[in-house]
Amino acid sequence: MPDSKAPEAASTQTANNSQRNGEPAPLEAAPLAYENSEFLDSPDGRPLRIMSEYTEPMARFRRERIQDTVVFFGSARFRELDVASHELELLDNTGSAQPAPEDEQPAKDDELASSDTTDLKRERAQAAVEMARYYEDARSLARLVTEWSKTLPGRRHRFVITSGGGPGIMEAANRGAWEAGGKTIGLNIKLPFEQLPNPYITPALNLNFHYFFMRKYWFAYLAKALVVFPGGFGTMDEMFELLTLDQTHKLAKKITIVIYGSSYWKQIINMEMLAEKGAISPKDLDLFQFADTPEEAFQILKDGLTKYHLDGAAPDATATGPIPNEPAPDAEELLGPGIARTRP
Repeated sequence: MPDSKAPEAASTQTANNSQRNGEPAPLEAAPLAYENSEFLDSPDGRPLRIMSEYTEPMARFRRERIQDTVVFFGSARFRELDVASHELELLDNTGSAQPAPEDEQPAKDDELASSDTTDLKRERAQAAVEMARYYEDARSLARLVTEWSKTLPGRRHRFVITSGGGPGIMEAANRGAWEAGGKTIGLNIKLPFEQLPNPYITPALNLNFHYFFMRKYWFAYLAKALVVFPGGFGTMDEMFELLTLDQTHKLAKKITIVIYGSSYWKQIINMEMLAEKGAISPKDLDLFQFADTPEEAFQILKDGLTKYHLDGAAPDATATGPIPNEPAPDAEELLGPGIARTRP
């Protein structure tokens, strides 16, 4: 039986001989630059990482024939209401898969029936029921938009429901689109704590970002409409960013913005006061509309999307039939051997 250690011993012997002769030891082949993880993960590799978070999603959207999106923002901390058991759970942090500590959780039915619970748990129980309703409303609205968008002509998917890819309102939006049989996008973000994409995202459109600003770019770039459900810091950050882009005419399109849940938002933010104090123009209040039911929100979205992105729009030059099931050709397939594949 041949000695498997013989080549290794021979290589070692060669290296030792070279060193005795004053020669440097033989070197291993250097890694290719794009396979050098030490370089790619370094500060010097940052421009390549940023560019990757632009070009890789773009390639996916082209392959999946995505033309534009309707973005849903909202709380990631609340899960759906289990009507049978009323088991409500609050997550530990935005995007976290871990539940909040027990003393912060909403009180269960048996706890509410007794006096042995805290005021915080009672308040959380009431709030959780309200937030669970928003989950169901987001799910219904996403389903309505997707059912309508699937009736639109063209060879590309229009007004695809997009979320941050996590739990809560994000899950509800992806779930509603999935239930309607449409494609749906999840733009997740890598965070220091455990986080998983929700299961309703179309697998080919399940993206994960390191840079918040690149994720925000993709929220804004394809969006033709935005729906903002109740949420916290992240939701407000994303909402005001797109409102500011619209206010300053930095978007090369008209975007329809729906703020869902007027009773919640008008307690959190006094938009009218901003206008009264001169911090914003009174006409800036026209940048968005409030809605309180899925049907009301859907009508606002449908009217805005039709007016600004369907009426009078040039027909799709390739609109000769239904949207193909197979992915669109990539650049190599489309342009041919001019950019032929290189050897691995």
